[in-house]
Amino acid sequence: MRIGIDLGGTKIAATLLDQGGGERARHRADTPRDYDGTLRALADTVATLERQAGVAGATVGVSLPGIVDAAAGTVRAVNLPWLDGRAFADDLASKLGRPVRIANDANCFVLSEAVDGAAAGAGVVFGIILGTGVGGGIVVDRRILPGANALAGEWGHTPLPWHRDEDGPPERCGCGRDGCIETLLCGAGLARLHARRTGEPLTSPEIAARALEGDVRAAATLAHHADALARALAAVINLLDPDAIVVGGGLSNLPGLYEAVPALWGNWALSPAPRTRFVRARHGAESGMRGAAWLWPPGAR
Repeated sequence: MRIGIDLGGTKIAATLLDQGGGERARHRADTPRDYDGTLRALADTVATLERQAGVAGATVGVSLPGIVDAAAGTVRAVNLPWLDGRAFADDLASKLGRPVRIANDANCFVLSEAVDGAAAGAGVVFGIILGTGVGGGIVVDRRILPGANALAGEWGHTPLPWHRDEDGPPERCGCGRDGCIETLLCGAGLARLHARRTGEPLTSPEIAARALEGDVRAAATLAHHADALARALAAVINLLDPDAIVVGGGLSNLPGLYEAVPALWGNWALSPAPRTRFVRARHGAESGMRGAAWLWPPGAR
């Protein structure tokens, strides 16, 4: 049995999975705003799940936002600042009386989809999250590739390749640099793109809805967004050459996305017809806690 916990800035969502990935129990709680309270809440979550399922000694994995140095067991997270610099994994393990594994939430999303989600069976999976920001992660043979600096897959903070005038001037990114992929491909970036093209101040859901209703200008904005996404992913294909790219986040449901992007990325990838699969995430918002559970592969101790 394995427990996966998605620790967010406002809530804790957790699941207990059996060997086949079936859910045996589920629990939600508010995230305390202090370190000791967070440790207690996580210990209570584990106890509650095991009591519900009638089991004991399940492995525990935790997904959380920010940069996670799994080797050091430390976290740097804007949404959970009381964890910064603390020996979080060791302290939680002491609280629970068992080892704990932790990982970035984007990495857990990709792991979940690679193990039993939309990219199941793929050897190399690149996962992208298109939402308020643009995140990503890499899984190879059902194991997260964290990188030497815990930064593998952070493609959102690289420059948008093959820049076009229609992309607009480089925007300042939250990371402090200009012209990052995130600034155009995130939800606010899509809204800015549409406003620049049409003068209409619409949100990304409104743009998608208008496109589905046949609005030509909204459809053109989505087409340009797909073109920019195809350019960004062509660079990933040239570098990583993944078997599958899986998409999550609020913009993963944009109309026409899964047809448009693979039809375009061959214009920039070294292969004119990449065999990489481009798929929507299966587990959606549950991928964080499910991926955290799969941080412990079969046989791991």
